Amino acid sequence: MFKPIKFKRFFAHALLPVFVILSAFTFVDSTPSTTADNETFSYRKMSNSAFTFNEKLSYRVHYGVINAATVDLQVGPSLVDKNERKCYTIQADGKTLKSFDWAYKVRDRFETYLDNEAMAPISYNKNVQEDKYTDNDLVVFKHPKKKLYGVKGVLDMPVYTHDIISALYYVRNIDFSKAKVGDKYPLDVYLDNKIYNLGFKYAGKETINTDIGKVKCLKFIPILVVDRVFKDQDDMTVWVSDDENKIPVRVKAKIMVGSVKVDITSYSGLKNDFKALVKGK
Repeated sequence: MFKPIKFKRFFAHALLPVFVILSAFTFVDSTPSTTADNETFSYRKMSNSAFTFNEKLSYRVHYGVINAATVDLQVGPSLVDKNERKCYTIQADGKTLKSFDWAYKVRDRFETYLDNEAMAPISYNKNVQEDKYTDNDLVVFKHPKKKLYGVKGVLDMPVYTHDIISALYYVRNIDFSKAKVGDKYPLDVYLDNKIYNLGFKYAGKETINTDIGKVKCLKFIPILVVDRVFKDQDDMTVWVSDDENKIPVRVKAKIMVGSVKVDITSYSGLKNDFKALVKGK
């Protein structure tokens, strides 16, 4: 008998880690991650070599054998001012297909304002509608104060804590060329008024067949939050394009009530040539 997924957890912990799970890598640069109380805080500077304005990535979501939902990720057309910082606007929309709405209707939107120099979130907003359930969250990241101010409360946070969307775009600018199979990496991620210390391990390279063709990929196994969705910490695998774009290509996961597969269906506005896409047959 069919059992609808708790999509609140599903999109946040399974789909958008096309998002979160990628987010567990820590970028190593010359900027210290903490500052003493008597020091003046200075935002780190990272170059963005992976994405640009108007980039759009689209995905289909299968729940078992059922084509259940779609996810779209899009970068805004220009930088905007947010809390005295220049930011990218990045939006993620997840929704069930009309043919699946009878089981569990989902219309979720997540938005982040990502500092264009520090690749760190300045503000994050979540608006979800899942059957009769609704939830909204709005937070502001005060990295100099190591504080997160939200409608659900104030939290102490490690500097450069990410939301689930900003984490993906931050991670896409990391150089994985020296990663070794089995290497593990951490990152602090905010979700639903909690800060999680997530992580995943590098699992090598693989070329996979997708709707857009064969794609050379980097492969990762995330360490998950074990809850009502996931039974084990390693029940998900993520494939990311092995080129400068580092776009999420596929996510496969085992969940309490079946399995989920997320596959890329289209892309546009990439910053770099899609060299990971294998041309020809």
